[in-house]
Amino acid sequence: MFLGFDSSTQSLTAVLIDLESGEIRTQLSVNFGTELPQYQSPSGFIPGGIEGEVHANPLMWLEALDLLFSRLSKVADLSKVKMIAGSGQQHGSVYLDDTFEDRLAKLDPAGDLLSQLAPALSRATSPIWMDTSTTEECAEITAALGGGGEICHRSGSIAIERFTGPQIRRFYKKDPAGYERTHQIHLVSSFIASVLAGKSVPIDFGDGAGMNLMSLSKLGWDTDLLAATAPNLCSKLLPPAAATSVQGEVSGYFSQKYGISAACRVALFTGDNPASLVGMGATTPGNVVISLGTSDTFFAAMPGPKTDPAGFGHVFGNPAGGFMSLICFRNGSLAREALRDSLGLDWAAFDREALAATSSAAGENLMLPFYGPEITPRHDFSGPVLKGSAAFETGADPGLQVRALLEGQFLNMRLHSEWMGVKVERIRLTGGAAKNDGIAQLVADIFQAPVERLDVLNSAALGGALIAAAADGHDLPAIQEIFCQAAADSSLEPNLALAGVYQNALRAFQNLLHASLAP
Repeated sequence: MFLGFDSSTQSLTAVLIDLESGEIRTQLSVNFGTELPQYQSPSGFIPGGIEGEVHANPLMWLEALDLLFSRLSKVADLSKVKMIAGSGQQHGSVYLDDTFEDRLAKLDPAGDLLSQLAPALSRATSPIWMDTSTTEECAEITAALGGGGEICHRSGSIAIERFTGPQIRRFYKKDPAGYERTHQIHLVSSFIASVLAGKSVPIDFGDGAGMNLMSLSKLGWDTDLLAATAPNLCSKLLPPAAATSVQGEVSGYFSQKYGISAACRVALFTGDNPASLVGMGATTPGNVVISLGTSDTFFAAMPGPKTDPAGFGHVFGNPAGGFMSLICFRNGSLAREALRDSLGLDWAAFDREALAATSSAAGENLMLPFYGPEITPRHDFSGPVLKGSAAFETGADPGLQVRALLEGQFLNMRLHSEWMGVKVERIRLTGGAAKNDGIAQLVADIFQAPVERLDVLNSAALGGALIAAAADGHDLPAIQEIFCQAAADSSLEPNLALAGVYQNALRAFQNLLHASLAP
């Protein structure tokens, strides 16, 4: 059996898979807000940060790890686990002093992780992906490298506030003594993996690419980016490595305390997005995952480290080898809800039957579907832009606006993923809106690719378990076929007759967008 973890913003989750039976044996989670209320982090982070700071307490993650293992040991035979891998929320960072390694090596199963490792923290809290306090630091790093395009070319993303490099620079500037005391900097993923391995382990390529510090072409730390971020930074980071790199046997703390086999080994952890790519069965180019949530995301495997010339997309390492892209669209379900409410509709207006009633207007009316600031493209929209028939623009026929909003969202997604140069052969659709047949059919028609709906619970933790199996020598595509199946009767084929319609609509949408962004 193989065990995968995911330390997300709000919870720590474990998924245990059995390759012999092809079954998920156990799925358990610890919710930080409800089960560890002493950290006063109802949503997994410390509320009320100043200047855009959003931090979490890393001691909360340690206490959750003990609690989750305690529960696992009661419901599963952990002695049969051969390998552990997993993921952590991307961009979160943990700062540790020079006692960390020794404390890991001497963990006493009679005690707990919290009391034994807490003294090793050189910074009490960890900035996470929601933190927006580093605008000044991003500008400084960008200026030092000669522009955002250069940073994107090197690291896969322009300098981003939530990314780890700018966060490290802010720490160095605000607390130089604390930075000096810091002997090692980990991401959430490598921090949890280090605790499990009983020694500091590297950051993997997938998560390391979300730091504005790693060279995509060399798969190592970029010396110029390090120098622009903080002094002596290279000495505080282990060289990055592949997610399937085995780090040795699990710490005796866990084998003696929770009954996991002493022969069980630990592979590197990755970021939650790369792990989800694995858990969704989309690690080969041509497979695309679209997640429809509060924000919509588009992520896909890429054969090479190609970067977005506009700087909107991000490139991370693919745990299966190669690279992956991730593009986030802020106006996701928020825009769908805003239109629904403004027209006094309910979700039935988004169903297949309602959209069929406006099928003759496919691609004819255009809407820039932004009800507020957007990040792809990056612009402070004050509301949607409409161009089309009078019945559409006035709202006299609400169904036309529903269709145009959805078409606009997926045309925008298609437009801003063209830089990847990857032919979309299959779309795996997930998230709440994916259950809607009308929305799913529009995705298939606009991308002209089959759509499969996956209702994968805990895809990042499942991805961790699959990475663990791959690190043990099992064929990843083969086991993904077992554990990453589409739901029965959930597949939809594109209407090929609409290929030309949506190709024309794509260019018309692009022209309208460019006109709206012009100064």
